[in-house]
Amino acid sequence: MPFKELLPSSIVEQALDELKIKYYQRLFDPIVTLWAFLPQVLDTDKSCHNTVSKVIAYLAGLKVEIPSLRDASRTTDTSAYCQARLRLPETLLEKLFRETGGKLEQKVTTEYLWCGRKVKVIDGSTVSMPDTIDNQKTYPQSPTQKAGCGFPIAKLGVIFSLTTGAAIAICIDVLNTHDIKLARNLYQFLNPLDILLGDRAFCAYADLAAIKKLDCDAVFRKHQARTTSMRKGKILGACDKLVTWCKPKICPKGLIQDEFDTLPSTITVREIYYYIVIPGFRTERVSLITTLLDAKTYSTLEIVGLYGQRWDVELDLRHLKTTLGMDILRCKTPSMVRKEIYVYLLAYNLLRGLMWSAGTTYRTPPLRLSLQGTRHHFNNFIPELLAAASTKRQRIYRTLLKVIAHKPVSVDALSGLSSDIAPEEVKHGFVNAA
Repeated sequence: MPFKELLPSSIVEQALDELKIKYYQRLFDPIVTLWAFLPQVLDTDKSCHNTVSKVIAYLAGLKVEIPSLRDASRTTDTSAYCQARLRLPETLLEKLFRETGGKLEQKVTTEYLWCGRKVKVIDGSTVSMPDTIDNQKTYPQSPTQKAGCGFPIAKLGVIFSLTTGAAIAICIDVLNTHDIKLARNLYQFLNPLDILLGDRAFCAYADLAAIKKLDCDAVFRKHQARTTSMRKGKILGACDKLVTWCKPKICPKGLIQDEFDTLPSTITVREIYYYIVIPGFRTERVSLITTLLDAKTYSTLEIVGLYGQRWDVELDLRHLKTTLGMDILRCKTPSMVRKEIYVYLLAYNLLRGLMWSAGTTYRTPPLRLSLQGTRHHFNNFIPELLAAASTKRQRIYRTLLKVIAHKPVSVDALSGLSSDIAPEEVKHGFVNAA
């Protein structure tokens, strides 16, 4: 498959060695099982029968005898593949998913950075799964539903790259977990000088302090529980000021007392506000909180424009859940559910890698390309890529990139009904979003 830039077989073998995973030489070893699992989540028919059929067809083309075919009654038996998926360690799939996101980040050049820095965006979502006893025990259904009337649901916290759209890290927990708790498990995956972008759910004193401690910065929407006073703070502009936040008097829920004790007594943050004016609707005031205090390097308009791109995380989650079909998982045990999520994220990152290669090769913004179209082209090109010799395969691969980059998606189609704000639309604290 055309993923050699992000996930060559050598990377898989290296990960197996690093994790000290031992396995027998059999038809469905970890590498073959992984390469079968990936097309399974990318296909519209996600059944194991369909996946095993593809493996059989490929091996038949290579004139390789399959042991199970000696018995005609076991020709379409999926037990060997299902058992192989059970043997795949979660740690291996999680490691490969994070490595692909990281390798794609390494391809980002200076021209794609925001004010010379990389931006990550964070958000939470949910996925459902089959109603089995084990799944219900580990990921209980919503408490508002009667027993037997709902499905187990897992809560996800995900960090995406704003530049490439790739998933960088994920945290999986039960439904009633607050987004901010998931986020605190994800900060460890930030790199120094990263900027984290998020909505008001993540705008807490402890989190801003933790992000600054990692030598990173944050841009969050101000939490609705905090009041806005224009009389306090150092004025930087017409709608821009520096304010000092004081440490809470009591330890907030979800924070360990030892962590609370180490927080600084005060932090200085920057507050930017503007208005969204849409004819026929009530004017909405938006306040942003950021640790980017240098107004010369990070202007008001730049920060407001950056927050407008926060909507991209909604599109990324929609691609994962709706385009690829991760919203309803198929596995019947908690361990397999987590593996399925990691493989979805791995497949999603590999598609983003194709989009990045296509966009940068043919000078089209990678985020303007269609992920659904990329998946369609990928699935249609796979038989030709597998059947071609190495020289011909390179030509087919270049053709694949060309057709992926052929028809960019319009900005309106990408943004939908979002309230994205372009920097040039902000004047004197007012935004006309009509």
